Amino acid sequence: MTEPVRTESDSVPAGRRRPEGQPQLFVALVGDRPQQVPSRHLLDGIDQVTIGRDARAGASRTSRKGLQVLELRLDDRLASAAHARIERLAAGRWAIVDAGAKNGLHVNGERVPRAILLDGDLIEIGGTVLLYRDAVPPVQADAADLDGGRLVGPSGLVTFAAGLAETWSQAERAAASLVPVVILGDSGTGKELVARAIHACSGRSGAFVAVNCGAIPDTLVEATILGHRKGAFSGATDDRPGVVRSADRGTLFLDEIGDLRLSSQTALLRVLQESEVVPVGDTRAVKVDTRVVCATHRPLGAMVAAGEFRADLYARIAGITLRLPPLVDRREDLGLLIAAFLARLGEPGRRATFTRAAARALFLHDWPLNVRELQQVITAAVALAPDGVIEVEHLSESLRDGGASAAADAPPATTELSAADQRLRGELISLLTEHRGKVSAVASVMGKGRMQIHRWAKRFGIDLDAYRR
Repeated sequence: MTEPVRTESDSVPAGRRRPEGQPQLFVALVGDRPQQVPSRHLLDGIDQVTIGRDARAGASRTSRKGLQVLELRLDDRLASAAHARIERLAAGRWAIVDAGAKNGLHVNGERVPRAILLDGDLIEIGGTVLLYRDAVPPVQADAADLDGGRLVGPSGLVTFAAGLAETWSQAERAAASLVPVVILGDSGTGKELVARAIHACSGRSGAFVAVNCGAIPDTLVEATILGHRKGAFSGATDDRPGVVRSADRGTLFLDEIGDLRLSSQTALLRVLQESEVVPVGDTRAVKVDTRVVCATHRPLGAMVAAGEFRADLYARIAGITLRLPPLVDRREDLGLLIAAFLARLGEPGRRATFTRAAARALFLHDWPLNVRELQQVITAAVALAPDGVIEVEHLSESLRDGGASAAADAPPATTELSAADQRLRGELISLLTEHRGKVSAVASVMGKGRMQIHRWAKRFGIDLDAYRR
């Protein structure tokens, strides 16, 4: 065994403390079997990881000459029997070394003989994608080697991210009560899925009724929420119960509640205070038993301070607050989500495979539109690949460059950046100049993953190639 060269760059940069948590390695996606459930492997207590092809896919832990070894066996025809090894270095860092693989070792899309691993690094072993996380809290930490099929969560909501797993647990506990819930998160992060899970776990006998507050015409908001009597206004040709009464004994999901007009917030406040509705065109109140779950991507607290959202309504709906992270912050879940989306597509999804380039592009993309974007990309790719083999050209245009290179044509737009972002951009440019565009060196100095440097470069309109000389 050849000992990897240890350099000063292998140690933690001065002045930077390692975050709490454990190093973890994810077998995230097998390109020719993307329906296979991913797995997670804790590296604490391990000295070396060996990775190679073996028809008996799986993981085992052994002791060799005083070293604790994790063996990862991949049933991957593109992998070599002894493809790569990962070895512990000083200060808790790890190096991955090509063990003579026929197809080489790739880290973040680049073929390398050896690399110091940083948080979020993408490793390609044949047609298999692995993801390295440096020191993050593990979900279900009692299992050193965790198959994704053993993950637990409410109503099918599972994750490898410990923070999100705690959010799912909070949602499940909240479901047993009538406490209102607000779900915060960017568009496409799955807020309605969480609301549906809360309803499913609640045991309530009524319906789950979802309404997008931002999509209701201003003139029909109150009638939509409260219902109306026939003849109450022009076009009211019959009695309508409204969404509140439709969710009686069930759950009412008010999506994008931050878009609800102030004048309409008063009507909703009465429903929550009195547990009753007065339909438009009627004078009699109707009692209701409705559980309310709200969601928004807007900062409700700031809106209250600005007078754009009623403080008393906010106090009524914000019993429990759940926050959903963007997909880019939970890339260890990509394989889980891809497998789930393929399963929903039936037979076409069951026979789908990904080329190495397509799998790489999926994991290097930033997913600005989150889980919704991923689902659309997978659905479209399966439809566009008649033989079931998904190539890069079957993915959306934003993914076709592999997602790793900086966008050279992106405007810097430094005048729109905050002071902190302008300082960060300046530091990034200075380090890129000093290290001649070597992303791995800049990432090491900043204590970040290589992909974070790529994301910042794209965001700030920095052409990485311009610094490589």
